[in-house]
Amino acid sequence: MITIKNLNFAYKRNRPVLEGLNIGLRPGHIYGLLGKNGEGKTTLLDLLVGQLFPVSGTCTVSDNIPSQRKADFLQKVFLLPEDVNLPDVTAAEYKQMYAAFYPTFREDLWTTCVKEFEIAVGDRLSKMSMGQRKKAAIALALSVHTPVLLMDEPTNALDIPSKAMFRKLVATCIEDDQTVVISTHQVRDLESLIDSVLILENHQILLDKGLDEVSGKLFFRLVAHGEPVLYVENTSAGLMGVGENKDNEHTDVYLELLFQAVTQNPGEIKRIFNN
Repeated sequence: MITIKNLNFAYKRNRPVLEGLNIGLRPGHIYGLLGKNGEGKTTLLDLLVGQLFPVSGTCTVSDNIPSQRKADFLQKVFLLPEDVNLPDVTAAEYKQMYAAFYPTFREDLWTTCVKEFEIAVGDRLSKMSMGQRKKAAIALALSVHTPVLLMDEPTNALDIPSKAMFRKLVATCIEDDQTVVISTHQVRDLESLIDSVLILENHQILLDKGLDEVSGKLFFRLVAHGEPVLYVENTSAGLMGVGENKDNEHTDVYLELLFQAVTQNPGEIKRIFNN
């Protein structure tokens, strides 16, 4: 369980990065943390692992205060950063270096990940391509099997087949006792993977909802000219729009369209979800 109450953070005085955040994240969910570059997604993840400290407000993760960095807490949380700096060892040695620190580490998950990602465990990480190094880091992140798993832009440096395999492995390896937060600005990479969404804009969380609730409150479909919508864009198929779902329509959630609708109409989104 992750609980954030009235959290504020700034690197410099009078230049807030996060303001008045209130979030409650539960096990058994994969959350997509969406936002433009520079909006504070990485900052939020760093606060959750205690690498940064709130200016005010509270943050608890698995009943621990992250900033205290207690050993028991560090065994329960794993952060995969966007830029991975791996040691000059083989992939097998890399696994051995870190597995001992995590009582929840599972060898079977490591074996599955390296097989599916086609990682040569005897090769040195320094000799691998950037994409292969990223896959090795993802394999470790999934294998430690911590109650809280945070991933910052995990699909950066991955090619299209590897992105598809990433989604498959997350769906396979993650279990109901884990809380997973995946930060990205490449929202299509999370389609069909996440079940809840957090949208960060202008220092605040504008939306914190499960996708089932989103699809119940909003529709995502082709619309006619002049039809009232929150957001619309031209596509090869026609005008694709997002609007208030007043007629109990059943449509898939398109994350890119959702992001645009929420960030451009935060007041209307608040009204719709508070009804």
